[in-house]
Amino acid sequence: MGFDFTYMIISDNDTITAISTPIGVGGISIIKVSGNNCLDLLKKIFSLKKNFESHKIYYGFILDDKKILDEVLVSVMIAPKSYTREDVIEINCHGGFICAQKILNLILKNNIRLAEPGEFTKRAYLNGRIDLSQAESVVDLINSKNNIVSDIAASGINGKLSNKINLYSNIILDILTNIEACIDFPDDVFVFDFHKKINRLLKNIEKLIKSYSIGKIINNGINLTIIGKSNVGKSSLMNKLCCEDVSIVTNISGTTRDVIKDNIVINGININIFDTAGIRKSDDLVEKIGIKKTQDCIRKSDLVLCVFDNSREFDNDDNKIIEFCKNKEKIHVLNKKDLENKFDHSKIDFDCLKISSYDDKDIDKIKKKIIDLIFGDKKNFFKHDSIILINARHLVCLEKSYENLKKSLDKNKEYELVSIDLKEAYNNLCEITGKNIDDKLLKNIFEKFCIGK
Repeated sequence: MGFDFTYMIISDNDTITAISTPIGVGGISIIKVSGNNCLDLLKKIFSLKKNFESHKIYYGFILDDKKILDEVLVSVMIAPKSYTREDVIEINCHGGFICAQKILNLILKNNIRLAEPGEFTKRAYLNGRIDLSQAESVVDLINSKNNIVSDIAASGINGKLSNKINLYSNIILDILTNIEACIDFPDDVFVFDFHKKINRLLKNIEKLIKSYSIGKIINNGINLTIIGKSNVGKSSLMNKLCCEDVSIVTNISGTTRDVIKDNIVINGININIFDTAGIRKSDDLVEKIGIKKTQDCIRKSDLVLCVFDNSREFDNDDNKIIEFCKNKEKIHVLNKKDLENKFDHSKIDFDCLKISSYDDKDIDKIKKKIIDLIFGDKKNFFKHDSIILINARHLVCLEKSYENLKKSLDKNKEYELVSIDLKEAYNNLCEITGKNIDDKLLKNIFEKFCIGK
């Protein structure tokens, strides 16, 4: 069912409703209602007529006039002890599209409007129950693709990032207070050395900024491309990594002509794996197109698995492999270690991981190498008290604050100009928690939410 908001005047004081569970066959569906008219609505459409108490569940029937729509359980939460800090009711009806939609339509007929995307969480923010970074963590939790992102988002909802940002903001305010004193009382002998505090703050913010590189990988995963000349065992390696036959394997050169994609998870990290056409000289038009796709795939990859053949001599095609991925993060693999060695190591200046694509232990070694390369020296970010950024908006705010703090350290600046830099740095941090944010940006943030949250 579609709804047209074009001619609706939307107010934050309206009572709102939405189906909060996914559409489809299931045990239950939940319709949420929030606002001042919740309890009046309940008395109109619910078979049980009484003074409802907060945080209790009531059994009965939803009635359209005298017609029973469904047998339900209704949860009642009276302000301010609710998700939105408004009166909230949640109607638990039978699952499926029809039951929930019929009840929703009945609610809408009683001067309750359909919620905008994320409006329940937006009200929780506007009513002071959570700050903006906590609100954004809600959608991160909903969209999380692995346990690590889920844990990061849950810590965000609990205020781990907010507390750190508030701490840094208060440090800047404290410095500003002292600088303002220097400006207001210039005749007093009062020299305030704030540089140590700013430098310490810069280190802490820099650590947060650096954490985004790992947060982005955790959240989005990485693209891994397997490359090599024809018939080095790329497809066999692909199949073993994916634990299924996703690529055709034959002893005929040039079997793989298009890019084959699959997905695996290693240590909670999503890996998109691409098996590509072998790189070699070819007059076959289809194979040449496949090789061009291989080059495009390499360019878009975060990590490349360069495969060489232990049973064949190093040749010009191998040189091309090295050339194609010279500027990429890569793992060099020497496959077919169980066959007679003909590969001349003196022609390369890097180490190769010797494997057989049919050996499970060797496949595990590759997986470990992938994780080691992804995280490198970033493993300290996984300490219990560490914060990992996964939100690009937070990153931008922190980078702006960092630059303004650096500008404030200019020893040739008057206190008045230092004060301007610090106020900007403070405002940048406040944008993260929503203390200083414009309505347009706020609207953009909550438009990313689903309706019903």
